[in-house]
Amino acid sequence: MNLLFLTFLFPLLGFLILAFGRDKLSEDTSAIVGVGSIGLSALTTVWVGIDFLMNTPEGGSYTQVLWTWINAGGFTPQFALHLDGLSLTMLGVITGVGFFIHLFASWYMRGEEGYERFFSYMNLFVASMLFLVLGDSLVFLYLGWEGVGLCSFLLIGFYYKDPANGLAARKAFVVTRVGDTFMAIGLFILYWQLETLNIQEILAQVPQKFASGDPLLSLAALLLLGGAVGKSAQLPLQTWLPDAMAGPTPVSALIHAATMVTAGVYLIARTHTVFIYAPDVLYLVGVIGAITLLLAGFTALVQSDIKRILAYSTMSQIGYMFLALGAGAWSAAVFHLMTHAFFKALLFLSAGAVIVATHHEQDIFKMGGLRKKLPFIYACFMVGGGALVALPFLTVGFYSKDEILWEAWASGYREFFYAGLLGALLTSIYTFRLIFIVFHGEEKTDAHAGHGIAHTLPLAVLLVLSTAVGALIHPPLASVLPASPGEAGGDMKHTLEFISMAVALAGIGIAAWLFLGDRRFVTSLAQSGPGRVVGGLWKHAWGFDWLYDRLFVRPFMFLVRINARDWADAGIGLLPWLTRQGNEVLTATQSGKVRWYAATMAIGLVVVMAGFVLV
Repeated sequence: MNLLFLTFLFPLLGFLILAFGRDKLSEDTSAIVGVGSIGLSALTTVWVGIDFLMNTPEGGSYTQVLWTWINAGGFTPQFALHLDGLSLTMLGVITGVGFFIHLFASWYMRGEEGYERFFSYMNLFVASMLFLVLGDSLVFLYLGWEGVGLCSFLLIGFYYKDPANGLAARKAFVVTRVGDTFMAIGLFILYWQLETLNIQEILAQVPQKFASGDPLLSLAALLLLGGAVGKSAQLPLQTWLPDAMAGPTPVSALIHAATMVTAGVYLIARTHTVFIYAPDVLYLVGVIGAITLLLAGFTALVQSDIKRILAYSTMSQIGYMFLALGAGAWSAAVFHLMTHAFFKALLFLSAGAVIVATHHEQDIFKMGGLRKKLPFIYACFMVGGGALVALPFLTVGFYSKDEILWEAWASGYREFFYAGLLGALLTSIYTFRLIFIVFHGEEKTDAHAGHGIAHTLPLAVLLVLSTAVGALIHPPLASVLPASPGEAGGDMKHTLEFISMAVALAGIGIAAWLFLGDRRFVTSLAQSGPGRVVGGLWKHAWGFDWLYDRLFVRPFMFLVRINARDWADAGIGLLPWLTRQGNEVLTATQSGKVRWYAATMAIGLVVVMAGFVLV
């Protein structure tokens, strides 16, 4: 386990090599460094994980102290790595799924301008996420938190020559910074009250120093939640995620499956004691998740961009995880985080393969009949989509999503259960709407299948993990996260499973009825008066961008315009102006004429003598 530091050192070294070797390295060398560094990190994770599971008792942990990071007035956070069942699960997801995304990207990005720059950013992205999940203090976690935000900005705006991509990157950066500011204030409150930001010390001290529902602790938890909803694109800071599709498709896969959007779920799970002792805020976590999963589900029903449909799907699935956290189903939330990484990475990479095969077309209505020309990608979409809708017994999503629904019921949160059930119906409809339109029906575009190990191997491995095989991987969370009422099972569990199965299958049936064939009914419905109103509202994601533009962006830009030449700038600018004028006057005296210098000295002598006489 003393090799734990290598898990983030390899990607960090890969970033440095690629960053300083930019424009000097060939594509093959860049791919070897970029993919190889993550591969070495994944192998180290396997080695460390086996050692940890074999030699550490259940619920145990391992801390590796590298050095003291800061020493200021008794505040001495250490640069230390903390490994337990939760961080090991995250470590496996980040490096394992991240490796296959990097490998696929080596094929997908071939021939693109900035190939080395792309992999340098991707390596730094993974390193930052590893900082986040391995840090033993909230200071270290916050370092990775901000690093992930920086890398998301760089990768979303990778095609920076298109101004729209730059705007999308800036939007992601600004919106997530709002949440990060809330989180920073929450950390200040925790340090003020507990005099430590070490995560394990905080978890130990909270029950001793705070009563349940303490206002100050609730405020700290609420501010931490603000950071979580920003990074995980939950209501009300969810607007950045669909626009993040401006980046290359492997970036979308990395953000949605293995890194950034899972950070908020990890933060709440890692600081679970803080939220348990702030029950109102914990319930709010579930409410936010339930509302977000429904809003995103309805929005995905009418999108036409293949990547945006998957983006709203991610918002919805992260909503399921928040719902589980709010219901106290800690382990179920993390389990779904892991399974979601498998099938969402598969779906995004498969979408990338479709985009390349159709000459970079992303509008699903310009595709069709692709199952004959892309049979392997069709199989990937069927398995990944099946896992997303939780097809019973065969897919990994069935085991994690149904666990969340059961936990919500068993914990007494019936409102969360019904929201999750409705969300499951929506998920089935929009997922198979996508599959039926893209892969069935009339052929509308030419397509060519991809090939090569970098293309096929990642999809094949993720396809297997998205089946019931992936459910055999159980995160070692016993005694790391609190137990929930539903873990003991119950009489209603199997009944609810059958209800969930029926809902998923009903959604597929509705999608087949609406979107297979000529689609006359759904077309006429969309063109009707109410259909246009509702469809337009869903198409524009319930108008949040419109609302925020009028509440925040336009007033801010108005203030910028009227303060472009404000008095403060003029006052501050007066000092350098006086300095420049004085310099010009004194420079003029340096004429090189000896008579002028002598006269100046004589005048100065007279002035000095007069001063002495008068005084």
